[in-house]
Amino acid sequence: MFSKIHDFLNSMMEAEPETAAYDDTLAIVCLLCEVSHTDKTMQPEEIAAIESTLCKLLSIDKSKAKELVLIATETIKSSNSLFDFTSKLRELDRQSRINLIRAMWEVAYADGHLDPLEEAIIRKVATLIYVEHSMFIQTKLAVSSS
Repeated sequence: MFSKIHDFLNSMMEAEPETAAYDDTLAIVCLLCEVSHTDKTMQPEEIAAIESTLCKLLSIDKSKAKELVLIATETIKSSNSLFDFTSKLRELDRQSRINLIRAMWEVAYADGHLDPLEEAIIRKVATLIYVEHSMFIQTKLAVSSS
C-alpha cells in the first residue's frame, strides 16, 4: 500500500541533507508533525504514530525517526504556512499523495481524539497536493473505523 511513497522517501533519504530531495522528505515529516502540533502540544501517542509511520515508510530505525521528528518540529516553528511544505510534494504520484493523507489521519486519530483543527489542516493539505475530496473522506473513514 505504501510502497510507492516508501520508494520515494527512501530515494530522498539517500540524498545529502543539503539537497532538495532531503527537503522533500523533511516536508513530509513536517506535515505529519503539523497535524500533531495543531493544538500546540504533541501528544506521546501522536509522536509514536509519526515515528512508527516513518519507520515503515523509510525503513529506518526508531532513533533516526526521532531525529527527523525533532528536526521537523523545529522547522515548523519557523514556517510561514503549509504551502512551504506542500509545494514540494505535488510531484508525488496520486497514490503516494493519498497515502500521505492517510498517514496524516493516522497521526490525528492516534490520541483517540480528532480535533477540528487537525481535520482542517489535513483538508487544506489534501487540497494543496491535489487529493480529491472523495479520497480525503475515504481515507478518513478507513482510518477512523480501524
